[in-house]
Amino acid sequence: MTQEPKALPASAQKVQEAARALGLDVTVMEMAESTRTAADAAVACGCEVGQIVKSLLFRGVDSCKPIMVLVSGSNRLNEKAIAEVLGEQLERPDAAYVREVTGYAIGGVPPFGYETPVSALIDRDLLQYEVVWAAAGTPRAVFSVASTALADAVGAQIIQVT
Repeated sequence: MTQEPKALPASAQKVQEAARALGLDVTVMEMAESTRTAADAAVACGCEVGQIVKSLLFRGVDSCKPIMVLVSGSNRLNEKAIAEVLGEQLERPDAAYVREVTGYAIGGVPPFGYETPVSALIDRDLLQYEVVWAAAGTPRAVFSVASTALADAVGAQIIQVT
């Protein structure tokens, strides 16, 4: 008797559907171990830490608009440099704001699939990898995608984050 594959949690299924709507052919998978941090995700996915996409949500201080920055797992974001690119200071919102804007809890925020429109920036260093891995709605759900396809799908401005 063949066992049916376990259904994805609702939030991971939502990411799968959002990917399809963007024209991305990805498969969301739920890992046995946590992928909450870039280091944990790299171990679980069997890739380099730099291939992990950290989806970091900020808010413009003046505009109050949400801004998603997709950062390589091996990089630390230089907020001042990003503010210069945007022409606006950024603030790190609290977990409630992240959930309100994205619909996901920190540790499982995907790079797309939000009901609120969000401007996106992508770390130039992610584009050195053919394939990157991103969170898919839960602290254990992930998907792999071509880095350039991800950048195109979210309409991200390419920047240097360090």
